[in-house]
Amino acid sequence: MLYHCVPPYMEYSSVHPSCGKEEKMDKRQSMYPESQVNITPGRKKESQKTECKMGFFPKDADILPPYDDRIFKLIFASPDGKPALIDLSSALLGRRVTDVVVRNSEIPPEDSHEKAERLDLNCGMDDGTQVDIEMQASRIEEEDDSSDNGFQNIKGKGIYYLCDLHASQPAKGIRRYDRLARTYQITFCSYTVFPERINFLNTFSLRHDTDNGLLSDAIHVIYVELSKLRDILQKPIQKMTDLEKWAVFLRYANVPKHRDAINRIVETKEAIQMAGNLLMSVSQDEKERAVFRSRRMYQTDMQSNLNTVFDKGEKQGITKGEKLMASLIKILFSQGRMEDIDKATEDPAFREHLYIQYGLKEQESEDSAEQT
Repeated sequence: MLYHCVPPYMEYSSVHPSCGKEEKMDKRQSMYPESQVNITPGRKKESQKTECKMGFFPKDADILPPYDDRIFKLIFASPDGKPALIDLSSALLGRRVTDVVVRNSEIPPEDSHEKAERLDLNCGMDDGTQVDIEMQASRIEEEDDSSDNGFQNIKGKGIYYLCDLHASQPAKGIRRYDRLARTYQITFCSYTVFPERINFLNTFSLRHDTDNGLLSDAIHVIYVELSKLRDILQKPIQKMTDLEKWAVFLRYANVPKHRDAINRIVETKEAIQMAGNLLMSVSQDEKERAVFRSRRMYQTDMQSNLNTVFDKGEKQGITKGEKLMASLIKILFSQGRMEDIDKATEDPAFREHLYIQYGLKEQESEDSAEQT
């Protein structure tokens, strides 16, 4: 079974040098190729400080939400966003990742109906690990969303994607199942999926139902709930883990009242500065802003239509139920069964039994057929 476990890397934080000290420039250049980080050796310290301000957000800037799935992919699937994706992957996997290849970097057409397209990131890591990263911005409809045992729709979606990706490994040439690459399904959620759990990070693996023994570390499911960051937002920046910084950035970068906190986070990590630069660029692109508005309008219209259909169906159901109940009461009253009238109004099972006994539902179906 997929078993929840507390990840050993909750306190993991990769150390990226700040850009304010000249002696750390060599380390930073060794971490990222010159093509990915625009740093020229020998540049004056004053110029270096000016460049460090890149990625910061002005107080009055109208920033698009990076937790929107299309914007998320625009940032992290772009060639300029590769260092940011490497750092985010390191924080998620709990180890230093040195390279990431995005296998599906294409962005769907600029059309409001593109929501049918998947906007996830299918990534291959430096050690062959497969990772699918998805930003779930809109709420998936659920039959039960009241407890950790609920939300089975989004959980089933993650498991389906995980198994599909793990089984997609080429069978040709693989002679041993224990040499298959590890596979991770990582879902950033804008809403709460595990209401009874405090942590914003929840990871699952294959473990024994009773003693929690690990069956295999071949597959993992990770949920990052961006709705559980209020306490983390109050933490001193220097005490935040890298994943906490990334989560806060993704959730609050577009919120003006948290702009100061976001800029302090941006100042501590070169990779988040790069993501901030890309987010600013996307936010200032009028075409992308138009696409964002169009998609939101499409989603809102779809939700409105669904709600209208639901309300209409519910109203029709109530009307039919009232007619059935009125017919039943009339029959029971004519037979002097006053106690059964009271019981029928309070006991749905007994009421249903009486509907069948007197053939009321069959009659109601015949009436409906004649009307159509």
